[in-house]
Amino acid sequence: MLEFIRIGDEMKREAPVKKNEEYIIDINGMGYEGEGVGKIDNFTVFVPGALKGEKVKVLIVKVNKNFGFGKLKEVIEPSKDRVAPACEIYEKCGGCQLQHLSYKGQLEFKKSRVQDCIERIGGFDLSEDNIQLHETLGMENPYRYRNKVQLPVGGTVEDVKIGFYSQRSHNIIDMESCNIQFEEADTVVDIVKQWMQENKIQPYNEETHTGIVKHIMVRKAFNNDELMVVVVTNGKSLPKKEILIKELQDSFNNLVSVVQNVNDKKTNVVLGLDNVTLFGKDTISDYIGEFKFNISPLSFFQVNPVQTEVLYNKALEYAGLTGNEVVFDAYCGTGTISLFLSKKASKVYGVEIIEAAIENANINAKENKIDNAEFFVGKCEDVIPKLIADGVKADVVVVDPPRKGCEKSLLDALVSMSPERIVYVSCDPGTLARDLRILCDMGYDLKEVQPVDMFPETGHVESVVLITRKDR
Repeated sequence: MLEFIRIGDEMKREAPVKKNEEYIIDINGMGYEGEGVGKIDNFTVFVPGALKGEKVKVLIVKVNKNFGFGKLKEVIEPSKDRVAPACEIYEKCGGCQLQHLSYKGQLEFKKSRVQDCIERIGGFDLSEDNIQLHETLGMENPYRYRNKVQLPVGGTVEDVKIGFYSQRSHNIIDMESCNIQFEEADTVVDIVKQWMQENKIQPYNEETHTGIVKHIMVRKAFNNDELMVVVVTNGKSLPKKEILIKELQDSFNNLVSVVQNVNDKKTNVVLGLDNVTLFGKDTISDYIGEFKFNISPLSFFQVNPVQTEVLYNKALEYAGLTGNEVVFDAYCGTGTISLFLSKKASKVYGVEIIEAAIENANINAKENKIDNAEFFVGKCEDVIPKLIADGVKADVVVVDPPRKGCEKSLLDALVSMSPERIVYVSCDPGTLARDLRILCDMGYDLKEVQPVDMFPETGHVESVVLITRKDR
């Protein structure tokens, strides 16, 4: 198991290192974002790009009282898991964090990260508590898996830049190709860049809140090849749009939608609420398993369709449905997991705070001829207690919360209903561990934990967890 070291674990004292000086460090652990962790006189230093087991030379770039950050200057003794990154701009771009680690090593890292959180934050002992932690479910090909890419646009009219931000900044790293997104997106980026430069279309400037094009988003339906291009603009104006549409049409036989999304707010939120369809349809459609979903620019849809089916099938397996159960799907989004559950449940109740998502969920249910799923708009911690008070009780609950995890009031309401099983789908091991501790302190047992690699080459990991009532 990898050793993880969290920022803030050490007692405050005067740092034994100095900024802008070089040191040789043995890397003995990895941080939660995949950075190497070493010590100098028992002082923790985080080194992005370093791997456990390596001896490295680092330049100290930041020193706090409890820890510091180093820039990797040289790998003196490399790890057996170190590989050459596939991307030429990997060290500058913030899109990936783990391309220097073999894929086998990435899967082991993600399992260890989940284990560390469950043990350290949740206070569980996997062997003593008889908890099964499975190997991370990975991909045969961990590249070109994303079905959506959204990229900021900047620079000048003469030198338009489109790419991911560099780590911990809003500096755009201009790119020609990205190894984790589908190939057509690379061509779209090139077409948009050339169109903007040739037609003097002003890129957005964050500091002055001026310019026209803020972001480019491209979505592809992997199962039927439909392509959507979204141009996010700082206002309603989009000059020469007919030229862009023509160039996209000439380049892609599978182009079915070009949309202008208007976002004139000075915000880090990429998309505004107003969409104008410039060409073709308002949506594209794609499948997860046997279910069809209509996807608009604003729709939430998992970005890795191959692993999404793996994730949802595992959630369905853990739900243990026989056809007679009532199921609550908390944080249901556009109803994707709800539809999977509906195959083997008597009734599914989905709850989501975003009204547009529930509208999509109802459309998706109708599209797939599902009549045993019902959806509600509102906070899960408000709606589910009301359902319970009205006499609706679930045998099985599935929760798929955002990174902040579940509200304590929701967990209290679920436990008061005493469902036989709770299936927790998590995108953050830390808040997952916190919530598991709460549930197990209120009469439940943690049985199985299945990490799933939804985002290869990055530090992110999803998990599906089975929790059962103690009296079962």
